[in-house]
Amino acid sequence: MSKIKVGVYGGTGYTGWELIQLLVKHPSIEVAAVTSERMAGTSLSAAYPMAPDLPLVSVDSVDLKLLDAVFLCLPHTHSAKIAMQAHAAGLKVIDLSADLRLNTPQDYETWYHVPHPAPELLPVVYGLPEFNRSQIAGKSLVANPGCYATAMLLGLLPLVQAGQIIEDAPIIVDAKSGTSGAGRTPKQQTLFSEVHGNFSPYSIGRAHRHIGEVEQQLAMAGLQAQPLIFSPHLLPVDRGILAAIYVQVKDAQQAANVIQTAYSHEEFVTVLPDGKLATLAHAVRTPDAVISLTPSAGNTLIVMVAIDNLMKGAASQAVQNFNLLFGFDEACALRGSC
Repeated sequence: MSKIKVGVYGGTGYTGWELIQLLVKHPSIEVAAVTSERMAGTSLSAAYPMAPDLPLVSVDSVDLKLLDAVFLCLPHTHSAKIAMQAHAAGLKVIDLSADLRLNTPQDYETWYHVPHPAPELLPVVYGLPEFNRSQIAGKSLVANPGCYATAMLLGLLPLVQAGQIIEDAPIIVDAKSGTSGAGRTPKQQTLFSEVHGNFSPYSIGRAHRHIGEVEQQLAMAGLQAQPLIFSPHLLPVDRGILAAIYVQVKDAQQAANVIQTAYSHEEFVTVLPDGKLATLAHAVRTPDAVISLTPSAGNTLIVMVAIDNLMKGAASQAVQNFNLLFGFDEACALRGSC
């Protein structure tokens, strides 16, 4: 049986490289094209010394007729036009940018402050497999969730679906991310000398762009007009997200049981036993989300969610979506043999 030929757009970024390391383990995939505008004409090993010698090409030189699927690891506003071209050519498309996550061009412009580059593609199925796998299976276009959004939604969606969240009470999320979440392009605030020995908030309150997709998915699950207060922080580590979610529920112990039950048969979500707390070490360099639950004062439930921002928050979740699109076992290339 011939292998599925895939292209990875933006293969020299942190997410693209993480993704390629997973794809080369997949027995049914051939990585047939890797793009990099800055390093076109060289090989992936020039960007990462341990990488295979895959040639790097420019976006414009990719022949879509030679591919079956593409992964788009590009900045927002850059992915949608390529997604449109690949979709029109009959390819499966998994977009790891923000371009296809929001359902309407108006919502996209609200959060990203530019017109949507391909509004005719919207809406697109949201690639959170634990909740949307029946919608993802067999589709040709999937929007991979954001990293913070993945952590927040895994902690909140079971409670929404069970009707456990008290209406109109604010949901407070205090989250921390490693510096790889800011990408590989050098920025002063993510330089080693800036982050070492420091710990800083950014885009707090209602400013972070992932709020839009989180609120959209919560509303689609039945939670309307709920205030979401989100405070992300930059940790002086390379990778990982730890989100502390403070949510008012009707019964804290029942709500904890709801989350335990929701993930009891999920391959890539682990709920820790009572008394144990999720940490970055539980999740980094794995495709897993790890959750701990702590009933607190009154009706407050504290939900801690740990993920690797480059894996469950991006690359490994994209591979889950690929497997669903093509009918493979969801864990193929992520856990054990296919």
